[in-house]
Amino acid sequence: MKLSSYCSTALIAMATVLLLAPLGCAHIPGLPGPGPEVVRPEQVLDFQTLYKTNCAACHGVNGSGGPAIALSNPVYLAYAGEATLRDVTTKGVPHKLMPAFASCSGGTLTAQQVNVLVNGMLQHWGKHADFAGQAIPTYRPTQPGDPERGQQAFATFCASCHGTNGEGKSANSAGNSLGSIVDPAYLDLISDQALRSFIVAGRPTQGMPDWRSDSTVPMTDQQITDIVAWIASKRTRNPGQPYPSQPHASLP
Repeated sequence: MKLSSYCSTALIAMATVLLLAPLGCAHIPGLPGPGPEVVRPEQVLDFQTLYKTNCAACHGVNGSGGPAIALSNPVYLAYAGEATLRDVTTKGVPHKLMPAFASCSGGTLTAQQVNVLVNGMLQHWGKHADFAGQAIPTYRPTQPGDPERGQQAFATFCASCHGTNGEGKSANSAGNSLGSIVDPAYLDLISDQALRSFIVAGRPTQGMPDWRSDSTVPMTDQQITDIVAWIASKRTRNPGQPYPSQPHASLP
C-alpha cells in the first residue's frame, strides 16, 4: 500500500511539472514577470489616455463642454493649426490658466506625448471643417485693433446675442443664458488671444456661430481684431477690488 501510494504521488507531481513546463517559469503564480506590471507615465502613448489625464478637465471629456475652448471644434483646429497647437500644449499660456505640459517647460509630458496629443486632436476632430472657399482669419492679429471701430463691429455682429454693451442676455437663440463678456472678473481671466479664438471658432455647443456669423457677410480679420480691442478696453486694473487706489490705513 505504501509503495502504491508513493507511486501515485510521484505520478501526480510529474504530471504537474509537465503541465507547467510549457508555461515557463515567468508565469508561476507569485513570481514577477520580466517587465513592469504598470506602464511608466512617460511611456503612455495612447491619445485617449493622455487626453483624459491632461486635457479633459478644462476642455471637456470628448473635446467640448468644458470651461475652456472646445478642441473638438474643427473650425478651431483649422484656425489654430498644428504648429500652434503643439506650441501652446508645450509651453502653455503665460499668466493665464493654460499650463505648460511638456517636461522641457516644467510639465510632465515628453515631446513624443505632446505630439500624440496634437496629432490625436487633428485626426479625431479636425477632419470635417468646411469653409466653402473662405479664408480663415489669422491666429494672431496682423494689425493693431481700434476700440471705436470695434464697438461698431460689435453692434453689427455680436450685440443681438451679447447685448448692446456686452452686458449679456437672459437667453440667446439656442436658449442659453449669456453672461456679461465685459465683466472685470471674466476679462481678468481671459486673454485677448482667447477672445479672438472664441470669435473666430465660435462655440457650437453653446449656439455661438464662428466668424462667418449669422450675418450675410463674415467678419473681416480687422473687424475681429477691433472687436477684441473694444472688449479688452473694458478691463479694470484691479478687478473685484472696491478701492483699487490705496489700501485702508492700519488701525492704531
